[in-house]
Amino acid sequence: MDTSPTALFDSYEQDFQQFIESIRDKLEGSGKDEVGEQRRATLRRVEMDIDEADEMVSQMEIEIQGIPQSLRTSYLSRLKSAKTSLTTYKKSLTDVRATLARTELLSSSSKSPSPGLGGEYPNTDDPYTSDRSRLLAGTNILEDGTKRLQESQRIALETEEQGADILTNLRGQREQIENARNTLWRADTAIDRASGTVKKMIRRMYQQRAVTYAIITVLILLIVIIIWEKLSG
Repeated sequence: MDTSPTALFDSYEQDFQQFIESIRDKLEGSGKDEVGEQRRATLRRVEMDIDEADEMVSQMEIEIQGIPQSLRTSYLSRLKSAKTSLTTYKKSLTDVRATLARTELLSSSSKSPSPGLGGEYPNTDDPYTSDRSRLLAGTNILEDGTKRLQESQRIALETEEQGADILTNLRGQREQIENARNTLWRADTAIDRASGTVKKMIRRMYQQRAVTYAIITVLILLIVIIIWEKLSG
C-alpha cells in the first residue's frame, strides 16, 4: 500500500477523471444522439456523476493540506484544472437540458391537435383553438421540466449538506490525530528527560560507591599499619 503524502490525492484524482470521462461520453459521445425519455434518463445519470465528481474534488481539497509545501504548487494546479473541468460540464448539463426542453416544446407544437370533446378534431380553421392546444402542451412540458429541476436542486442541496457533514467530521478527526501526535511528542520528550535523569542518578551512585570503597580501603590499610606497628614494637 502506497503511504506517500500524495497517494490519496492521486487516487481521488484518478476517480475524478473516470467520472469526467463518463460525463463526457454521455454529453458529447454515445449519449449525444439519444432522444426523449432515454435522453432524460442519461442526463439524470450525468447529474449523479457530477455529484460524485464534486465529492472527489472536495476530497482532493482536504488531502492537499497534507502535501509538503515543496510539492503543493503542482498539485494546486491539478486541483484548479479539475475544478474548471467540473464547472464546464455543469454548465454543459444545464445547456443540454435547456436544449432538450426547447426541442420537446417545438416538437409538441408541430404535432397535430389532440381530438376535442366527443372524439372529434377541433376545427383547424380556428387559430385560437390550435394556439391554445400548443400553449397548454408547452406549459405542461415546462412544468414537468421545472419539477425535475426542483427535484435535482433538492438532491444537490442534500448532497451538499452530507458533504459538509463529512468534511466537518474529517476535520474533527484530523484535529484529534494532530492532538494525539502532539501528546505523544510531549510524552516522548518527557521520557527522554526522565531517562537522562535516571542515568545521572546511576552515575552518581557509582561515584558514591567508589568513594565509599576507597574510604574503606584506606581505613583497612590504617588498621593494618597500626596493628603491624604494635606487633613490631
